[in-house]
Amino acid sequence: MNNTLNITISANELLKAYTLGYFPMAESRNDKNLVFIDPECRALIPIEKFHVSKSLFRLVNKRPFTITMNQAFSSVIHKCATINRDDTWINLEIEKLFITLNEMRYAHSIECWDNRKLVGGIYGLAIGGVFFAESMFSSVPNGSKVALLNLVARLWKTGFKILDVQFLNDHLIQFGAYEVEKVSFKKDLKSVVNIKNTFYSSPSKDEDFFEILSTFLQAKIDKS
Repeated sequence: MNNTLNITISANELLKAYTLGYFPMAESRNDKNLVFIDPECRALIPIEKFHVSKSLFRLVNKRPFTITMNQAFSSVIHKCATINRDDTWINLEIEKLFITLNEMRYAHSIECWDNRKLVGGIYGLAIGGVFFAESMFSSVPNGSKVALLNLVARLWKTGFKILDVQFLNDHLIQFGAYEVEKVSFKKDLKSVVNIKNTFYSSPSKDEDFFEILSTFLQAKIDKS
């Protein structure tokens, strides 16, 4: 059973909560309160062993989208809360907090563009050597998959150790997601939160993303 804590929190306090293994959710989009979750099991995606299907591999090599980072953070989190959803755990308070954290260079978004239209994205929080992926959206086929793959490649390039995705589901299992117990997760979390990361300062133009992604995919081929 999840342990929950219902409180109001600042952006800096939210950062601290994440380093202790808690993350916020709301009961609904219109709920003004936050509930802090501390689940018994945590879902992770392996960075180096991220599973890339043959179809996704072929797709990304065609470069179907232009990729950017932090060019439309507020739009990404808003679309994560509203695109293809009847309701969501992302309320306006979470949106506001994460926009502040983006301005503080802790929260980040990866965006997929098609002819200058935002069609896919993912956002999350980078602290030390761990990236807490919060949510992703797609308004066209594969938009969120391409965003996730580019995120993973960037995490691999910049030396991140943990990619947290909170809860396991069938969509994430296809990428190699698995569960670990809370005690194990928090032990590993404590060992990496103080690592200096270069996620924000690393080059982030479309050509840079393609180069990083190509290197990541080639490394996977060389190891197979």
